Amino acid sequence: MKICVVGAGAIGGLMGAKFALAGEEVTLIDQGAHLSAIQDKGLKLIWQDGSEHLVKNLKATSRVEEAGSQDLVILALKAHYLESVARQMPALLGADTAIMTVQNGIPWWYFHKFDGPLAGQKLKSLDPGGILARHIDGDRIIGCVVYPAADVPEPGVIRHVEGDRFPLGELDGSKSERVQKVHDLLVKAGFRSRILDDIRSEIWLKAWGNLSFNPISALTHATLAEICEFPETRHLAETMMRESQQVAEKLGVTFRHTIEKRIEGAASVGAHKTSMLQDVEAGKSLEIEALIGSVLELAKLTETPAPAIESIYACVKLLNRIMLLREAGIRTNDAA
Repeated sequence: MKICVVGAGAIGGLMGAKFALAGEEVTLIDQGAHLSAIQDKGLKLIWQDGSEHLVKNLKATSRVEEAGSQDLVILALKAHYLESVARQMPALLGADTAIMTVQNGIPWWYFHKFDGPLAGQKLKSLDPGGILARHIDGDRIIGCVVYPAADVPEPGVIRHVEGDRFPLGELDGSKSERVQKVHDLLVKAGFRSRILDDIRSEIWLKAWGNLSFNPISALTHATLAEICEFPETRHLAETMMRESQQVAEKLGVTFRHTIEKRIEGAASVGAHKTSMLQDVEAGKSLEIEALIGSVLELAKLTETPAPAIESIYACVKLLNRIMLLREAGIRTNDAA
């Protein structure tokens, strides 16, 4: 299968490396030092068990048009970078090309093929100018939820921390031939996957952690385990999750886990830095709207109070502004 992964960071690089190792024809789209390292030496994957794999049987470029028509396009960029590639998407598309999104948080396409309250609603926090909706055909999209944790310790290197699950589903809940093919592709590459008839409920289950643990970690520089073990931040995470659950249930979402189980699952990951904390340390723009702003927009649309989420949103948005104005990341240093 011809696969193009747009964004070869922690998750995109992980997927691209595993697909190439499984014999698929993979093209990675990225830029900067990470791209240069992949082009020069290949992509190095360090798996959780310590095994290392140098992947050279893939193509890496910064130019979307060089990739050509694909069978599957995986959008692995953080949500706030999607607009930069949306207009270039037609260069990757053939008549039957599927697009799988692996962003964290609530996706811009949430109400496409939605059968419930607010059907057809556009989320202004995620696609304010409508560029994504105009240039990325919603009918091509397969939803996917990412559970593995990974990072990029240096350019050209992906380090897998834990997890291997990629549940996915069609937006209308059908079990199509194309979603079965993508499921089989994931399994062949060594991942675990399930085809869901309600991908949105799974998105909310993951979003529970994204909207709480990510901004709390960005503001405190704490790992997942530290957030869960400290009573005050654990309580704050619980409160944010409870507020978001009230929003989701008004949209017809069913949660298959309790808040307590979701928190215990995060604690079991251990001393892992969330993606937002990694971005704070690297001085990158933070993924605020997909993780938090979109939930606040849905809270307002469903007339649901969410004071804890609103407060954390304000703080992390100011943090992002300060970082961008000063053009600097923020790291904690050992005391002298």
